[in-house]
Amino acid sequence: MSTVLPLGRRSSTVLVLASAAGLMMLAWPLLLRVPEGTRVDPPFFFLALLPLVIGVVLAEFSEGGMDARALAVLGLLSAINALMRGLGAGTAGIELVFFLLILGGRVFGPGFGFVLGCTSIFASALMTAGVGPWLPYQMLCSAWVGMGAGLLPRRVRGRAELAMLVVYGIAAAYAFGILMNLSSWPFLLGLQLPGHGNGLAFVPGDPVLENLRRFAAYTLITSTGSWDTGRAITNSIAILLLGPAVLSTLRRVSRKVTITPEPEVSRV
Repeated sequence: MSTVLPLGRRSSTVLVLASAAGLMMLAWPLLLRVPEGTRVDPPFFFLALLPLVIGVVLAEFSEGGMDARALAVLGLLSAINALMRGLGAGTAGIELVFFLLILGGRVFGPGFGFVLGCTSIFASALMTAGVGPWLPYQMLCSAWVGMGAGLLPRRVRGRAELAMLVVYGIAAAYAFGILMNLSSWPFLLGLQLPGHGNGLAFVPGDPVLENLRRFAAYTLITSTGSWDTGRAITNSIAILLLGPAVLSTLRRVSRKVTITPEPEVSRV
């Protein structure tokens, strides 16, 4: 099935490498080996490098065949997503931005979903004064949400498709919360809770499993039962109530803007 933003071999390779780099930027503190008691500071080098990685991916996609029609659809969906995110502003996990991101990635494909995740979060951050060191991580994690929706089985339709998207929306809500927690948790100090030994804070140099146990407890207490669950409920309700109509509309649009990828020509 053709998509609005086709993925060639080179674009797929760039996307895989960028995702691997993003995961490393999130998880590197867990692999760090330093003397006990050493403080780990936020990776300002990574904060500068991550936008460059995202920029390389976007540039690669634009060279791969994103024409004026695809750009118009991307701009429209990004603007709608930014407005919807401003309406909820993340209060108690109510974030409508993932609803349209999931459906857009589902209809237009993983490449388009990745780009839509980046542009939606960036546009909404500009509108809501949400620009900060967390923004590159939000863009990358949202891009993964859109890309994952585009990678779901294409032949599923009807009620089965709706059920699949609801399940994916729930999983994506919790995964987004876990990844965003991982981006900041290693640098939080003084997280103490009775009965949790060293507390909930990251301990540089400790075994990976010990730090993961503390991180799991931190995530369960701070976001899983509140923000992440609220996000999962919002995604489920929005997909169930509005999903069929929005999917039908997006598919009609996709038939007018679908791009057939040109065969890659080897250069001598």
